Amino acid sequence: MIDLSVVLPADGEGPRLARALTRLEAALAPLGCASEILVALSAPDQAARATAAAAASGRARVVIASESGYGAALAAGFAAASAAWVLTIDADVVAPGPVVRDLWQRRHDGDVLIGSRYVAGGAARMPARRAWLSCALNAVFGRGLSLGVRDMSSGVRLYRAAILRALGPLPARLDALQTILVKVYAEGWRVVEVPFVYEAEPGGASHARATRFAADYLRTFWTLWKLRNSIECADYDARAHDSIIPLQRYWQRERHRHVTDLFAGHGAVLDVGCGSSRIIGALPPGSVAVDVLLRKLRYARRFARPLVHASGFALPFADVSFPCVLCSQVIEHVPKDSPILSELVRVLQPGGRLVLGTPDYANWEWVVTEKLYGFFAPGAYADEHIAHYTRAELIRTFEAQGFTHEATRYILRGELILAFRKGLGAGGEGAQIYCSA
Repeated sequence: MIDLSVVLPADGEGPRLARALTRLEAALAPLGCASEILVALSAPDQAARATAAAAASGRARVVIASESGYGAALAAGFAAASAAWVLTIDADVVAPGPVVRDLWQRRHDGDVLIGSRYVAGGAARMPARRAWLSCALNAVFGRGLSLGVRDMSSGVRLYRAAILRALGPLPARLDALQTILVKVYAEGWRVVEVPFVYEAEPGGASHARATRFAADYLRTFWTLWKLRNSIECADYDARAHDSIIPLQRYWQRERHRHVTDLFAGHGAVLDVGCGSSRIIGALPPGSVAVDVLLRKLRYARRFARPLVHASGFALPFADVSFPCVLCSQVIEHVPKDSPILSELVRVLQPGGRLVLGTPDYANWEWVVTEKLYGFFAPGAYADEHIAHYTRAELIRTFEAQGFTHEATRYILRGELILAFRKGLGAGGEGAQIYCSA
């Protein structure tokens, strides 16, 4: 059984490839794992045939893509890889041993590990102009996509193979590197940078990568930016807490302040529809966070709270399991005749607190805010609000079930956050609770 597949994009390397394979073999030997080497080439041409001939002299297997480009070669290598981990490395890296060892030893620290020249302990031994351009491009593009990665253009990476199989199509050129990272972040996987001292063999095929990286990346920046900033991205809620947009940042922080204040001192909390909000990290001991989107839960692992992949329509908990239940910014996304309110009540202990957050459609402030939000951010949350609630409607509904309304909070008179106390005989097993205007 093979533990590690190494994908070596080698377009244009020709006779240098034999030296690269020798160095790579020496780097893999101390790992003590079964490995394979895949020399990945673009669409076959005369240069590719020369490179393939050089690869054939070793134990490497040659994989040829159906189109030209770095990304196409990578995709062909990924498709041919058979191990649980996939390492990519450029053929012109002079000393691959240390970074290959470090990435393999730290493989369980993340889902994608990047050999990074621009973190503490890393270095780029290359001409000053190229080093400056590479550093500047990574800083600008990294900030533009809010990736938190210092070395986006590094081709030295270790991936969990299962992630690569789920990525879908990749661009054929160097922007494949950035596309992979954006898709990985969108799905909530962990990205870790490992220090890497880079030195290239003179004349290697990647010597002009910084310039090509900029051109290829600019072609796909808008597409990647839209994905990175869409609600589909796993860390959407968490990133909004530090958004560069003042209103979004204020709104998220006010929500965090009100919600945490309302559940404080009420025991363990069941957070239903937790998303990737930083509220998860503020939940007290014994709490559990639930969401139907697995990507959100992958991201939420960093908050070190128990996480459950489940629907709010059928919570996998016994009746009266929690002294406090939180459901913030969820009920407006599901039909009013869904069982979600009944489920919240079912798992809440008698005398327990329910904290419920949703927009208040009785207030013009929210109606205007939603219209502006829908205009400036089409396809975002505003388009998903299929159930419209009001404060009076929710209070009337829960008081009819034996609850006591204890608190009302607002964010700019738009977002409504209510706190209820469940009565000793309020809605138990089998109760059906729906709101009607």
